[in-house]
Amino acid sequence: MNSQNYEQEAEEHGDVFLDESDIIQEIPFDEEELPEADEEHASDEEHDEVAEDSMHIFTGHTDELYTVACSPTDPTLVATGGGDDKGFMWRIGRGDWAFELLGHGNSVTSVSFSADGQLLASGGYDGIIKIWDVSKEELKCTLEGPGNGIEWVKWHPRGHVVLAGSEDFSVWMWNADKKNGHPRVFSGHGNVVTCGDFTPDGKTICTGSDDATLRIWNPVSCTVIREIGVNNSSFIDLGYPYHTEGLTCMAISPDSAVALTGSTDHKVHMVNISSGKVVRSLTAHTDSIECVGFSPSGQWVATGSLDHKLIVWDLQHSEPRNTFLHEDGVTCLIWLTTSNPSRYIATGSADGKVRVWDGLAGGNTAVRTFSGHTEGVQSLSVSADGNFLVSAALDGTARVFEIHEFK
Repeated sequence: MNSQNYEQEAEEHGDVFLDESDIIQEIPFDEEELPEADEEHASDEEHDEVAEDSMHIFTGHTDELYTVACSPTDPTLVATGGGDDKGFMWRIGRGDWAFELLGHGNSVTSVSFSADGQLLASGGYDGIIKIWDVSKEELKCTLEGPGNGIEWVKWHPRGHVVLAGSEDFSVWMWNADKKNGHPRVFSGHGNVVTCGDFTPDGKTICTGSDDATLRIWNPVSCTVIREIGVNNSSFIDLGYPYHTEGLTCMAISPDSAVALTGSTDHKVHMVNISSGKVVRSLTAHTDSIECVGFSPSGQWVATGSLDHKLIVWDLQHSEPRNTFLHEDGVTCLIWLTTSNPSRYIATGSADGKVRVWDGLAGGNTAVRTFSGHTEGVQSLSVSADGNFLVSAALDGTARVFEIHEFK
């Protein structure tokens, strides 16, 4: 049927139906070759690319990443550790260079640069701390002692003394400039030592454990000064309780006066380090506290939880100043600036996003949301010049985001 006859018949009779005489060519097909509806949908999803906001991606690892640290003196130097039993030093903007931290026999759970940037410590679930000479790009020494995995590693603020918490319920301290490290052991916790650090003045050590206690230690004598826990009644006169479940995270105020602790019991408590008294209890979260941090000025506190919330607290009134909602649990946080007042906070989330919030302005919209990771973010660190934010995630990558606008 030619097009002229078709148009004429359509005008005269309305709907037109095709018959066998209208067939021009018959083409066979195999029904098995037709795509299923789910296959078509999957094909569409393959074309939906994840947004990428990073300016550099480190892909040297072959398994989940757990930890990242930026050098405090070199603006481009970064260290990472992960579930592939490896650590790396690498540089922002240089995809052609990486130094592998060889020798760990299990996941590398913590990396940390000394305050002067000369040494790097890597700790793993093999119970070993390795100390690396950064400028020489070589292993300086291996520190042994703990009977189980390393949970965290910290440096003294003014020396080459390294501190680590272990799954064997103990805390270990070594002098990294000595051949065998001269290990010192702090014993007393009744469960895994999950968090800890030197105070900023270097005079005291604070550690938290799955045994629901905070211990304050003398680093010279290795003796406990204070033990804060539900079985210790020293805080009762102030009317504040302490944690009833294991501690997950800790931060110490810039003036070395207060330890801030979070727990799986959904609570955050503040302890006077000198007296051992619980001086404040911050109770607004409804799930495990995963990260806490003092602002650089010490005026505010930020807390992140699996309840999807970042809360910035007004310490004067012990009340939330601002609450910021995420799409999934908040796994890590870091204050971005040392200006006064400090206001910007970065968070990593189980949804794979890195967000920057204005802690003073409020509102529930992030100032910036950085995409790129496809799995949960585990750790954040800021470059020495404040221009870059580096994230480590369970997708096996570390990503670098530009944040100079928040300095």
